Amino acid sequence: MAGSKWYVVWKGVEPGIYSDWISCKRQVDGFNGPMFKSFPTREEATEAYKAGPWDYIGKNKINKNEKGESAPSSTGAKASAAIIYPSLSVDAACSGNPGIMEYRGVETETGAELFHKGPFKNSTNNIGEFLALVHGLAMLKQQNSPLPIYTDSLTAMAWVRNKKAKTTLKPSIANPVVTDLVVRAENWLKNNLYTTEIYKWETENWGEIPADFGRK
Repeated sequence: MAGSKWYVVWKGVEPGIYSDWISCKRQVDGFNGPMFKSFPTREEATEAYKAGPWDYIGKNKINKNEKGESAPSSTGAKASAAIIYPSLSVDAACSGNPGIMEYRGVETETGAELFHKGPFKNSTNNIGEFLALVHGLAMLKQQNSPLPIYTDSLTAMAWVRNKKAKTTLKPSIANPVVTDLVVRAENWLKNNLYTTEIYKWETENWGEIPADFGRK
């Protein structure tokens, strides 16, 4: 359903994954120090629940651990008060889950397309977001460019930081071409150092990321 969201409750009355806000709200209302977040797909919510909250809570926020001590999150995301120009923005689109996926990178200010890959069959949006981010990192390093990158995917940021695509897509279903691209992306991350700053695109404040395919 268009516009639907999935809700992860890491800390609440009954931690878990919920398909509607009302059910999620019951778990966090009145609970001391709840930890929860919404995600656009069930796959992304499932991966977030398994990974734990620290990969998905903003780096600038200070949270409390079970002993009540301050504990910083570890998203690897950078925060910016205003959009940085010039910069690169990346995004992916997927029709179905799994389904037909493509990804691209554009100039943030002008929307000029810098790369566009796909469509690929039997893939997921999370994989596309990951590949787009690594593609951008590799391109900027090759060009010796100081530009930062924007992505609206916390999952892709976590996968890049961990140098591993923690996809739930089964190898028997995945497109072998996409599987090969993921392996190559993981190997690139393991064998390359980069100084590119990765920023989280603030959709709620700035609207859709410029690389968005406009299919929502």
